[in-house]
Amino acid sequence: MKLIQRAETKGFRYELIQGSADKEITALCYDSRELREGCLFVCMRGANFDSHSLLPSLAAAGVQIAVTDHDCALPEGLTVLRVADSREALSQLSAAWFGFPAEKLTTIAVTGTKGKTSTTHMIREILERAGRKTGLIGTNGITIGDCHRETKNTTPESYHLHEAFAEMVEAGCSCAVMEVSSQGLMLHRTGGICFDYGIFMNISPDHIGPNEHASFEEYLHWKAALFRQCRVGLLNADDAHTEEIIGNASCEKIWRFSTEHRPADFSAAGLRYAAEEGFVGLCFDFLSPEREALPVRVGIPGRFNADNALAALAVCSLIGAGREALSTGLQSVRINGRMEIANAAPFTVIVDYAHNAVSMEALLDTLREYGPRRLVVVFGCGGNRAKERRYSMGEIGGRKADLSIITADNSRFERVEDIIADIRGSIEKTGGAYLEIPDRREAIFYAVEHAEPGDMIAVIGKGHEDYQEIEGVRHHFVDREVVDEALKRRYGEKKS
Repeated sequence: MKLIQRAETKGFRYELIQGSADKEITALCYDSRELREGCLFVCMRGANFDSHSLLPSLAAAGVQIAVTDHDCALPEGLTVLRVADSREALSQLSAAWFGFPAEKLTTIAVTGTKGKTSTTHMIREILERAGRKTGLIGTNGITIGDCHRETKNTTPESYHLHEAFAEMVEAGCSCAVMEVSSQGLMLHRTGGICFDYGIFMNISPDHIGPNEHASFEEYLHWKAALFRQCRVGLLNADDAHTEEIIGNASCEKIWRFSTEHRPADFSAAGLRYAAEEGFVGLCFDFLSPEREALPVRVGIPGRFNADNALAALAVCSLIGAGREALSTGLQSVRINGRMEIANAAPFTVIVDYAHNAVSMEALLDTLREYGPRRLVVVFGCGGNRAKERRYSMGEIGGRKADLSIITADNSRFERVEDIIADIRGSIEKTGGAYLEIPDRREAIFYAVEHAEPGDMIAVIGKGHEDYQEIEGVRHHFVDREVVDEALKRRYGEKKS
């Protein structure tokens, strides 16, 4: 069966503008740099370029079929299909091209302003412990067994998403867990997929600006869209917007989870912070509808990680993971760039991805629970993004930390000094102590070199990232590597 016909069996709809759709296709393309002889090319409008403008030259490049979503000049010798939305069409065609691999997996999608990465890693950890090989897609890249590769976006473009699903099936995976961003939903990267499980963690004002969402209402709309394309919904009862999302959901079944004693199907009882020899994290009893209380140890500190762990435990319980996998699966979990601890007694350095006010505040509040002598935070903000993030993070740093060291993040095409000035203005309003060290490496070294016994230093904003983007160029930079170098300089090999 030819590609268009395969896609039609799953609801792909189009208008034939010219030519014949009954053609053999050698490749499916959406990037003009990857055109191949005999391919089907999906024309899409991007932020800076509309590939519909290439239509007149596609036939000469050997393209068999072009998919468009608005009027264009029609060249001879090219089949042209009109669709309502090219991005949604790409998702449907990609699924067909790779043989609908998502249908051969138990699929779990996680959305939320914060917690997506940690929750997906926790889910994979438990399912793997339960003997179910699980592929992972998200901010930290794509992981299938021992193979890992980076991705450009938290939720990859639909072609690469279905390509990854197909690789998971080929590798013997039975499950796939992925982060689904609001941008990914808005741009139809997951279009046409009916996930087996959808998880909502939380929502707060973020990703709102000229290059992201126009308003919080739009942001919420696209977060909620996940629950119109999954069979089972699992939502955080502690979030103020959960019931609104449920009211617009079309799931066959809805479950709720809570760490704050609200009415819910899954909950955590007796939550406590634990700092023992060889273990720093959380302990609680996992309560579910069909099981007696199950003691759980989570090897990542942070109050907010209780929510992440509970969501992971709940969905894995629904999938059928056994008691041992649920109880012990998270004891040794490690997530790159998420609450990574460098224990350099007599002080501690934490590397974390917290890159907005909500996650920053949650992180600093959590670290306070461990009673540091001083809490120092090293952070900056990305350039060419909404300035509100700078103001809010500066305000949080000023209120919650004993010392804020303002530095560079990914400045992109903005001057680091201008970004720092925006952050500084908010800190000054709080009366909080701060230093400005524009060079991020120097800022981290300063924090480590001046740390005193009992201090906690939080290096935040980049987490797992292995680059720093300046003037459009990405330079190798890993916060954890720089922390280790700074510790080595101060203490030698044994402390790094």
